[in-house]
Amino acid sequence: MSAGGPVGGGGARVERVVTSGIFSLDGEDFEVDNNVWLVGDDERVVVIDAAHDAGAIAEAVGGRRTLAIVATHGHNDHIGAAVELAARLHAPVALHPADRMLWDSVHPGRGPDLALDDGQTIDFGAARLRVLHTPGHTPGGICLALEGEGVVFSGDTLFLGGPGATGRSFSDRPTLLESIRTRLLVLDPGTVVHTGHGEDTTVGAEAAALG
Repeated sequence: MSAGGPVGGGGARVERVVTSGIFSLDGEDFEVDNNVWLVGDDERVVVIDAAHDAGAIAEAVGGRRTLAIVATHGHNDHIGAAVELAARLHAPVALHPADRMLWDSVHPGRGPDLALDDGQTIDFGAARLRVLHTPGHTPGGICLALEGEGVVFSGDTLFLGGPGATGRSFSDRPTLLESIRTRLLVLDPGTVVHTGHGEDTTVGAEAAALG
């Protein structure tokens, strides 16, 4: 299932593909629906989180050139289809190096192609995505701000209703809350938050809820 439309005035288009599968961590399995986000135009696109189903994501990309497959973090439900999708689309996979241990547990022997760093940008046409390192859910968790468009892709850092989950391996709630306060809540309150699971929210709504 996919949905999308123009965002802002810079010509960038945001599309959502919802895929379903299993999230596995600490010996437990959970059935989950994931949001896969495509950001680009008629010629180029960036895939945010290659979750579960490479075929469905590749179909949504169509004939466009994929500049990168960006992982917001290394949990298996966000990177499980990354290697297959990279081969299908002839595109590099990008991950923050602090999540390499999570990546290796899913794709041993095949590392990501690019290392993400805080402040790094991905440019395409008139639009630009900026990497915001937001550790806490995982050490290498990131968000991506679509500059000038009032949009941020939060992965599992922030959801409608509050912060992402902690209490499992490699997660830390105080670190996550600090990331949200210093990296996301400083954005314009009207900024739309496209999350890794579930529905959208805004920075202002979550700032009010977090106090």
